[in-house]
Amino acid sequence: MPLALLSVSDKSGIVDFSRGLVARGFDLVSTGGTAKALRDAGLAVRDLSDVTGFPEMLDGRVKTLHPVVHGGLLARRDLAEHMAVIAEHGIAPIDVVVVNLYPFRETAAKPGVAPDDVIEQIDIGGPSMLRSAAKNFAAVTVVVDPADYGRVLDALSAGGDQLALRRELAGKVYAHTAAYDSAISGWFAQQAGDRFPARMTLAFERAQTLRYGENPHQSAAFYVDAPGAGLSALVQKGGKELSFNNILDLEGALLAVDPFAGECACAIVKHTTPCGLATGSTPLQAYQKALACDPVSAFGSIIAFTMTVDAAAAQAISSLFVECIVAPSFTPEAVDILCAKKNLRVLEGRAAERAGALDVKRVRGGVLVQEKGPPSIDDSTWQVVTKRPPTHAERRDLLFAWRAVASVKSNAIVLARDGATIGIGAGQMSRVDAAFLAAHKAKGTGHPTAGAALGSDAFFPFRDSIDHAASAGITAIVQPGGSVRDSEVIAAADEHGITMVFTGQRLFRH
Repeated sequence: MPLALLSVSDKSGIVDFSRGLVARGFDLVSTGGTAKALRDAGLAVRDLSDVTGFPEMLDGRVKTLHPVVHGGLLARRDLAEHMAVIAEHGIAPIDVVVVNLYPFRETAAKPGVAPDDVIEQIDIGGPSMLRSAAKNFAAVTVVVDPADYGRVLDALSAGGDQLALRRELAGKVYAHTAAYDSAISGWFAQQAGDRFPARMTLAFERAQTLRYGENPHQSAAFYVDAPGAGLSALVQKGGKELSFNNILDLEGALLAVDPFAGECACAIVKHTTPCGLATGSTPLQAYQKALACDPVSAFGSIIAFTMTVDAAAAQAISSLFVECIVAPSFTPEAVDILCAKKNLRVLEGRAAERAGALDVKRVRGGVLVQEKGPPSIDDSTWQVVTKRPPTHAERRDLLFAWRAVASVKSNAIVLARDGATIGIGAGQMSRVDAAFLAAHKAKGTGHPTAGAALGSDAFFPFRDSIDHAASAGITAIVQPGGSVRDSEVIAAADEHGITMVFTGQRLFRH
């Protein structure tokens, strides 16, 4: 009689799967809580300790680490000497192994969890069984994912060798154990206070196969570092499947509104950079102010909100061609209005970043890893460096501009007034060109620049940008400072009667 060994932490579907195994002639062996669940369902199951002749010990730390288990898993069926050895020792071959691991990642993520509790969730026997079974995939079917239960039962019913399926499942095992070990390694590095250990393992799980990448000739997929985290936590209410570029732009849109958490804000993004960003008293007002910054570029955009989108905002948005809209929630009326546009992707939820997550950028032959940007962007470190301090209204506009420029591709200049961008200069090789472009965009959409605030993501290396800003009527500037020519830049601002503050913090976004 073929033998199946089952030992699972996630018991979803295990009873039905075990019934299917029994129906196909399998004898069941199990451990602890899994054995109890099967018996409670009326299934006949042998305890593993009865098979090994050795009791579980050390609070369950030792139960499957035994020659009877690993001999039954690793014995090659095509080698007579292997089969003779296990027969001599009374070891039965194990044909199916079903194991999923202790919830280490979930336990480690709990706020305030004790380190000893996390350590107890480091599975030893489970990964050992999985790796042994996967190594011998020529004879053993190993299942780590409950989603595979149905196809395994179908394959057993179909008969035949099914080597391709066993090989696929074995590969899935090693990817799973690698990700598990990666999470453990990362936790130990975190406990040691080492953000950048000598060896870093990054593990991701495929969330979605995409139609193509940035261009139709490139294949692509979307991977996440934890299921149901970040962008994968969003629920799609309507519209076509997300594309590679949609996902990139969604990240840019959420990055743009992140500094405005708790406020009513809207960002309109193209190619991961805002073409409009604003706060307002209602979602409709925030959207209208953001759209007014650059209505031409808003065509085919991604829109993000920090608050519930209502019917009035949805109705206004529905008149514009938009690729995606994302918000924490939508009213039922808003969903009906937006989903009437069959190609508009409507995404609901909060794509929260995992605590302590790092920013990873791919380069040839490796990756660059850095801490995420500042958790909040405020004016607590600002220093007024000009003779004239900002008025209350100017400081309010400067803070908005400083928060807005953080999500704009460098070199970045933002012009702002009354809680809205009126001109954005993004991704320019020269900062003076970025300043010129921001003013040019503002004037092109009918926004007067006189009296506006200007935010720069990095310092001004020369006074030319200040002179250009003055010619556009800018009266307030926020920038990091730190140039060897800061004194010249400050002097230029004083000459033009511009108030300027230094933040002491750069906000490059490459």
